[in-house]
Amino acid sequence: MNNTHRLHPCSYCDHNPDGIYNDYRTYPCPYSYDHYVPVDDDDDEMENSSRLMNNTPIVLKDYGPQPFVVNINEATKQNNNYRTGLWTGNNLQVTLMSIKVGDDIGLEVHPKIDQFIRIEDGQGIVKMGTNKDSLDFQANVYDDFAIMIPAGTWHNVINTGNKPLKVYSIYAPPQHPHGVVHVTKPAE
Repeated sequence: MNNTHRLHPCSYCDHNPDGIYNDYRTYPCPYSYDHYVPVDDDDDEMENSSRLMNNTPIVLKDYGPQPFVVNINEATKQNNNYRTGLWTGNNLQVTLMSIKVGDDIGLEVHPKIDQFIRIEDGQGIVKMGTNKDSLDFQANVYDDFAIMIPAGTWHNVINTGNKPLKVYSIYAPPQHPHGVVHVTKPAE
C-alpha cells in the first residue's frame, strides 16, 4: 500500500521520501487511511480492511463514544446536510455542517459550552459579541481558518461565497443529541 499523502517519512510504504524502494515492508502504511472504523470480532477481516481504504466513502454517522479516527477534511467536504453528528462523547462533540450560499449558521449563544469551528471549504464572515444586538467582532474566514467561540458569546457564520460553506464544529461539552442529523437548517 502506498503512502498517498507523502507528508511524513514512512518505513511502511513502498517508497520513502527519498524514493528508495522498501523491500522489507510487512505492514500496510498506517498513514494511507482516511478513517478507522472499529473492527467487530465477528466481521470478516478482508471486509474490515476494505473499509479502511482511502477510496471508500466515509459513512457519515455518529461514531461516539467509541474510539474513532477520520480524515476530517474529507468527511466535512463529503457532508451535504446542514448538520451531521460525527462523534459524541461525554465531554466533546464533533458535527459536520454544510451552509448554503447566502445562508448562515444562525445567530446563537451557548452559555456553558466552548465551541471551535474550522472552515474546510468555502468562505464567509464570522460575527461575535457579548450581546446579540452588538456583534462587535467580525472577521473574514476561508479554507483552513479556525474560529474559537468562548461560552456565552453570541456568534454567527455567514456564507459569502459561491458554493456551500463546509465546516466542522467541536462543542465541549456536547450541544446536540447523539446521532443528530439536520438535513436542512432548523426553523428558528
